[in-house]
Amino acid sequence: MSPVSASSWRPTAALVRGAVAGPVLAVVAVLLGRPVLLVLAAPLLVYAVAGLLNRPTAEPRVDSTTEDRVLPEGAGTMLRASFVGDRLEQVTRVLAPVDLVATKPVAGAVSASPAPRHRSDQLEVAVAVSPRRWGRPAIGAGLLTATSRWAGYRWGPVQTAGGRLTVLPAPLPFDTRAETPRPLGLVGANRSRRDGEGTEFSGIRPFQAGDRLRRIHWRTSLRTGQLHTVTTTAEQDSEVLLLVDAIADLGVSGGVDGAASSLDTTVRAAGALAEHHLRIGNRVGLRVLGGSGQVVRPAGGLRHQRRILETLATVVPDPVRPAARLRLGASAGTTVLVLSPLLAPLVTSTLADLAHRGLPVVAIDTLPDRRPTGLTRGDLAWRLRLAERRLELVELARAGIPVVAWRGPGTLDEVMRRLARRSQLPRAVVR
Repeated sequence: MSPVSASSWRPTAALVRGAVAGPVLAVVAVLLGRPVLLVLAAPLLVYAVAGLLNRPTAEPRVDSTTEDRVLPEGAGTMLRASFVGDRLEQVTRVLAPVDLVATKPVAGAVSASPAPRHRSDQLEVAVAVSPRRWGRPAIGAGLLTATSRWAGYRWGPVQTAGGRLTVLPAPLPFDTRAETPRPLGLVGANRSRRDGEGTEFSGIRPFQAGDRLRRIHWRTSLRTGQLHTVTTTAEQDSEVLLLVDAIADLGVSGGVDGAASSLDTTVRAAGALAEHHLRIGNRVGLRVLGGSGQVVRPAGGLRHQRRILETLATVVPDPVRPAARLRLGASAGTTVLVLSPLLAPLVTSTLADLAHRGLPVVAIDTLPDRRPTGLTRGDLAWRLRLAERRLELVELARAGIPVVAWRGPGTLDEVMRRLARRSQLPRAVVR
């Protein structure tokens, strides 16, 4: 229920005109002997009497509800306002416009009246709203007014307070056939470097005590005269940390069906990556750079996917305080996927620090192709920053940190394969 400011029934201007002009015209018609004036006064008198007889006797009660409090980006819901009172004639609600929130009717104004020959003491007005961008927009604020029968009395207009709606980001299309490097868990879809219970063929060896009978390879056993069994590689899960850069938002957001800003691409790509890795059984964690610095601990399951999307919906662009070193709490073997336009020095220093610790790191570039608004074509500062950015990307590549632009399905295929091959190479250990 949304709070409604206090109000009371007041006579309308039409009722005041009828109650004043009707009797005056009737008196003048009698004094001057002009029947024409009496004919003019009769409708006003009838309207004034009808309006006064239908005066509401109690203050109305308003209940404002929203069908859904959480919905995906681009979906719709209904805002309903139930008006309970006596001798109602019409209820009107007008919503205040909100950026990137579509309404139907387009103007956000809707009225309701009782059916003909039917008197109702309860009327409901409903407005369809559809948020076009993820986030937590405030909807429902506006004006509400009601009139009694014969439009004699009016209640309002009063201000209605809105409520927050959680709009989950719509994950971008994404899929990959590459395995996550360094699987360390117990179960999952990634192929391990050691044999175990799985579906991927590893080899054939002599039968040993404890082997399953259903894995006996009879063709080799008959040929050699000794039982042989098929071995498979173990399937394990991995831990993936999504690092979301919310330090700044470059570009203009056009909603789910318009142009995407850097933060739009970052948040939606993070949702797609989380959905993919949780679906194949990996554990996924989330850390936001900027804003309020939201953190989601690594876990798995559909409920965890919903938790990540709800956290992404609360992301707002905001700079962070400079720090000598950012502590992410990533354990050994965690694959770190950094989604960023790669313009903040904190992000590049964090990438270098993670690579120095020996963690598999992939930088996903979410900088939009379009030039940010407010910059002219020959803006020297922006061109210099882009030139510095290209040099920084070269330095990241030399440090062994792959940088790929987000392009949907197949974005990480080649990069993850290279990281998986790199993780299998022998590593020098300093003693």
